[in-house]
Amino acid sequence: MPWWSWILIWVSLVALALLFYVLLGIRLFRQFMATMADLGAAGEQLGRLGPLDSAARDAATKAANARLALPGSAVFASPAAMRHDYEASKAVRSEQRRRRRVQRKADRGQPQRLGDLDLT
Repeated sequence: MPWWSWILIWVSLVALALLFYVLLGIRLFRQFMATMADLGAAGEQLGRLGPLDSAARDAATKAANARLALPGSAVFASPAAMRHDYEASKAVRSEQRRRRRVQRKADRGQPQRLGDLDLT
């Protein structure tokens, strides 16, 4: 192989790599612009919604407090509130287990543990 063939091979490889990166950049730019268009459309839809009046806001907060927390809502809650909810639910589960254990032992006629009888 003559020496100039190596130069020709390397020039073609570099040109193909540059073409690949240009095409990749164009594709990335088009996807970015499509995302921005979707984000603008979502902003337009949210902009059409008016602010809640006080009665509707009170009803919405009462409804939100009445129902259980939706999955994923912990992301926006404070860590102190999440810790409190965790400890409260843990205590409720522990109490339910204790009651089932007491009931099961009573059904079988087994002696109860003093800690389970809640004499304190």
